[in-house]
Amino acid sequence: MPTETETLDPRRRRLLFRAHHRGTKEADLMIGRFVAAHIAAFTTAELDELEAVLEYPDVDLADWLSGRRPIPPECRTPMLDRMAVECAGTGAGLPEELRPR
Repeated sequence: MPTETETLDPRRRRLLFRAHHRGTKEADLMIGRFVAAHIAAFTTAELDELEAVLEYPDVDLADWLSGRRPIPPECRTPMLDRMAVECAGTGAGLPEELRPR
């Protein structure tokens, strides 16, 4: 019986691998968990957005997603905002309009 990963198309498998093998454990956990939870349902446009997000350095992504630093306006995208909401448990560091109420 094939595993869930084996049923994904090659692009999704590649993105899942990239998300889990970032270079730092913190980024692997945050980004990998988010991508694993959603990769099967992402649209083609969302996959494009995810690929763009994965191009950012680990240090920046880890800081933005953990709330240590806000996401710079020029880097914000719907995908990165979505990741930040799910990864930053308390909402710290999120733009005001994304914070849970």
